[in-house]
Amino acid sequence: EIERMRHQISRQRKDIQSLQRAGISTLPAEALLARMQATVDNLCAERDKRVGEQRMKSPGTSKVIKGSQLRQR
Repeated sequence: EIERMRHQISRQRKDIQSLQRAGISTLPAEALLARMQATVDNLCAERDKRVGEQRMKSPGTSKVIKGSQLRQR
């Protein structure tokens, strides 16, 4: 969902720039874009919060995986 919205925001930014070059007012479109960006930011914050909570619930899953060990003689 987040990636889809980011792609949509990018497309709409390009459309707004085209309208600005044509001299058309873009205030309503910019307001919509700002609301969409805020929604994406909130979704990212919620995702990061849930990932953090998940890590706290299962602390054994963040182990470092070591590669092959060289034996010293």
